[in-house]
Amino acid sequence: MFSEVLAALHRATLRDFIDILLVAFILYSFLRLIRESRAYQMAVGLGLVGLFLLATRWLKFTASNWLIENFAPYLIFAVIVLFQQEIRRFLTGLGARTIRKPLALRSFKEKLEDLCRAVEYMSRRKIGALIAIENEISLSVYAGRGTSVRADLSKDLLVSIFMPHSPLHDGAVIIRGNRIEAAGCLLPLPSSHQIRAEFPTRTRHLAAIGLTQETDAAVVVVSEESGAISLGTRGALHVVRDAEDLEARLLEFLRR
Repeated sequence: MFSEVLAALHRATLRDFIDILLVAFILYSFLRLIRESRAYQMAVGLGLVGLFLLATRWLKFTASNWLIENFAPYLIFAVIVLFQQEIRRFLTGLGARTIRKPLALRSFKEKLEDLCRAVEYMSRRKIGALIAIENEISLSVYAGRGTSVRADLSKDLLVSIFMPHSPLHDGAVIIRGNRIEAAGCLLPLPSSHQIRAEFPTRTRHLAAIGLTQETDAAVVVVSEESGAISLGTRGALHVVRDAEDLEARLLEFLRR
């Protein structure tokens, strides 16, 4: 086997190396997309099946190798079913405006303190809130479902939107860079989820999961029952202790 590998490397051309680098980039991009999700564990399982196939072929385990080789074609359909959300997000991300990300992140950091102060204020007073922060994938489709605001992000404006008697408090606010693009937006609910016990299955929490399954956005949720703060990323919700913890988690996620 090793002699065949050496012979193949000897015959390799520049085009072959470029092809290998392209495949490696695609695999790296996909693994980066599914990390910290259930799909990552599934991908590891599929990788182990592939290694087992190579091992049975090398050790000449005829029966085991025959079984895996005949089962392998059905894995294609399994991958499509298991990774449908990740594949959809990956294809959507191909058209994302990655060039503007450094500029958007820089402008968002200027208003991050206002966002965290507003979230902390609403948490203490148990004012429910749902705030989506655009990353690389555009949220224009969801912003179009709400009321256009297009105003500079500030603590007072954000709090006033989510006050109980505000006409826009039931929907989500979408933030792009240092501006509030829209309010009262409808976000997609997930087709399936495994929400943990510490998160009440309310519409805001489910909407946060749904949007982060479809896009690479970060979604901040404030519970109107307990005042607890949650951060949704990559189809999962995480408990946030306070404003400082929220700021650190948001910067860590958006810098990736």
